[in-house]
Amino acid sequence: MSVIILQDGLYYLLPVTRDLFVGVTLPETIDLFSLCDVLRNELTTYLNHMNKHVMKDGSGIFYGCIQN
Repeated sequence: MSVIILQDGLYYLLPVTRDLFVGVTLPETIDLFSLCDVLRNELTTYLNHMNKHVMKDGSGIFYGCIQN
């Protein structure tokens, strides 16, 4: 699974690793969509005036997830 980030007009695939889930409580049953929601909630901040989820580290705009 990878996270899709939009940065400077280009889309990047960032691989999802176990390090991204440190300190996160996951439900017993989880699918790709709910896992993507957990990542979005942990990694981004929602900017209402832009209507976008921006990465907390400033690396770009969260676009979604893809199974690879």
